[in-house]
Amino acid sequence: MAKTLLIGSLVIGAVGLGAAGAGTQQAKAAANYYHTSGNKIVDSAGKPAVFNGINWFGFETANYSPHGLWTRSMDDVLDQMKSHGYNLIRLPYSNQMFDAGSAANGIDYAKNPDLNGLTPIQIMDKLVDKAGARGMKIFLDRHRPDSGGQSELWYTSAYSEQRWIDDWKMLATRYNGNDTVIGADLHNEPHGTASWGTGNQSTDWRLAAERAGNAILSVNPNWLIIVEGIEKNVQGFSDGYWWGGNLKGVANYPVRLNVPNQLVYSAHDYGPGVSNQTWFSDPSFPNNMPGIWDAYWGYISKQNIAPVIVGEFGGRGVDLTSVEGKWQNKLVDYIGANNLYWTYWCLNPNSGDTGGLLQDDWTTWNAPKQTMLDKIMQPLSGGGGGTNVPAAPTGLTVTAGDAKVSLSWSASAGASTYHVKRAATSGGPYTTVATGVAGTSYTDQGLTNGTVYYYAVSAVNSAGESANSAAVSATPAGGRGSTPTGNLVVQYRAGDINATDNQIKPFFNIKNNGTTAVNLSDLKLRYYFSKDGSQSMQSWIDWASIGVANIQRTFNDAYVELSFTSAAGSIQAGGQTGEIQLRMAKSDWSNFDETNDYSFDPTKTAFADWNKVTLYQNGTLVWGVEP
Repeated sequence: MAKTLLIGSLVIGAVGLGAAGAGTQQAKAAANYYHTSGNKIVDSAGKPAVFNGINWFGFETANYSPHGLWTRSMDDVLDQMKSHGYNLIRLPYSNQMFDAGSAANGIDYAKNPDLNGLTPIQIMDKLVDKAGARGMKIFLDRHRPDSGGQSELWYTSAYSEQRWIDDWKMLATRYNGNDTVIGADLHNEPHGTASWGTGNQSTDWRLAAERAGNAILSVNPNWLIIVEGIEKNVQGFSDGYWWGGNLKGVANYPVRLNVPNQLVYSAHDYGPGVSNQTWFSDPSFPNNMPGIWDAYWGYISKQNIAPVIVGEFGGRGVDLTSVEGKWQNKLVDYIGANNLYWTYWCLNPNSGDTGGLLQDDWTTWNAPKQTMLDKIMQPLSGGGGGTNVPAAPTGLTVTAGDAKVSLSWSASAGASTYHVKRAATSGGPYTTVATGVAGTSYTDQGLTNGTVYYYAVSAVNSAGESANSAAVSATPAGGRGSTPTGNLVVQYRAGDINATDNQIKPFFNIKNNGTTAVNLSDLKLRYYFSKDGSQSMQSWIDWASIGVANIQRTFNDAYVELSFTSAAGSIQAGGQTGEIQLRMAKSDWSNFDETNDYSFDPTKTAFADWNKVTLYQNGTLVWGVEP
C-alpha cells in the first residue's frame, strides 16, 4: 500500500486502498437498515448499533478480489473474523474493478471453488452473502478510481465524477434491500488540492460529497453516507492533518443531504510508523493527543453533530513503551471513552506501514494487537457505555511474590467496578476474593508459597456482571530455592498449546520493577525443552517490540538461550520489553513432544510470571529456578 500525507512542506508515506461495479437487483426495503440519531447510529427499531469493525482490502488492487484468498478460503477468513468478535467490514474497492477487462486473480480456486469463473463484482456479491449469513455487516469504501494508486480528488482524467457517481448508484441499487450492506464511504482520503468550504466545484470535497450522497440516497435512502475528512485547504483554517483526518470544516460547512439522519463522518488517524509528526515528540505526549483529536474530528461527536467512525487507524507497535504503541493505545482509549465507531486497519498482513491482525502466514492472529483492541470490542448482544453489561476484562497479568499475587488488567468499556476471583484448580470453581474494585489492579495476600492459584476478573456495572476474563495462574514463593527476588521478572505465554506438533512457540515479556534502567545486552534468557532427537534446530523471532533483528538465539541440548544486541536498548525503570515471539523447529520439521518440557505450560495462554524460564544479568541468575 502507498499513501502520502502533506503537512506544510513535509511529504510522508502512509496507507490507502479501493473498487465500483455493474449489475442490478430488484429494489426493496431493507429488512434492518441504519440511520443516525445525534451522534449515534441506530437500527430500524431505534436500538443503538453495536459494531466491531475491520478493514479487509484487495478489491481495490489489480487482484480485484480480497487479498489472502491465494492462501485460504473466504469462508475460513470470515469465520476467523467472527470468532474474534468482528461484525463490521469496511470493504475497499476501485472503479477499475468494474471495467470489462478487469478479471479477478490471486485466488486459489481449489480452496475457493465457488468463486471460480466469477467477475470481480460477483465475488463481491459472494462476500456480501457469506458475511450476511454470519450476521456481519459491510460498508463499501471507494478507495481509489483505478487499481494503480490513491488519487487526491474523487475523479481523474480516466474516471470522471460522473463515473464515480454512476458506479455508486449501481452499487446502491444492486444491494438495495440487502441489509448486509449498510453504507457508502464515498472516497478514501481526499488530500492535496481537495478543499472544504471553498465553493470551488472542482476541489470542494464537501460539495462533491453532497452530490454523490444525494445521488445514492435517490435510489437507496437506507444507506449511511460516510464522508471522510481531507488533508488541508479548509476554509478559515491554514493547518493540515492526516489524509482523511481533517474534519475541521464540518463546524462551519456541514454536509447537507436530502434524506435526513443518514450522514456519518469518518476520520483516519495514524502514528509515527506511517510518518513522524511534531505532536509525537511533544513533551506532553501522549497526553496531548486527545486535544488534537478533539480539534480535528472528535468535536463532531462530542457536540452531538453526527456520529464519527474512525475508519482507519493502525500500526505495528502496540506496546506501552514505544511511541507508536503509546499512540495506538491512547487512541483506543479515546475511542472507548467517547463511544466512537471504528474499523481497524487492517486484517491484511501485507499492509506495509501497519501490518495486520493476521500475521504473515495469513492464518495466525496477532495476539498483542487483539489484546489492545479488546479494550473497545463491544459484546455483540448489546452495546457498551454502562447501560449494557460490559465486556469481560482483557489483558489480565499476575506477578507472584512472597505469600502474595499482584494482578492487573485492561479496563473494560462501561465498567464501574471489578470482581477478582480465585480458584485452586484450573477452570474453577472460583471464589470471589474481592468485590467493588474501582481500579484495574489488586493484590491478593496471605497465600501459601509454592501453591498454584488461578485467577479471573469480571467487570460490573448497573446492568450486571460480565463473563470472566481469561484465567491466569501464579505460584507465590519465598525463602531458599525460590525465584530470586530481584527487580527483573520474566512473563511467559504459550503461543502454541499443541504439545505434539512440529513447532514450539514460547512468547516472553521481561519486566523491570526496579528504579533504574537495565541494558538488554546484559541479559540472557533461557527456555528449557527437549528436541527429542539429534536434528539441528532452527528458530525465528516472528515479532518483537524491541526489534526482531536485535534478538539472537543459541541452542544447547537442554535449552535455547536468547541474548540481545546493544541496539535493543534498555528496559526503563517500571518498563518492559513488550512481547517477544519465539518460534522453533527441527531441521527436518519432525514433531516434538513437549509434554515433559520443563518450561512448557499450555495453560498459560495469557502472560503470567513464570519461574521455569530463567533470566541472567551479566551471568548471574536474577529470575527463575533452573531445572
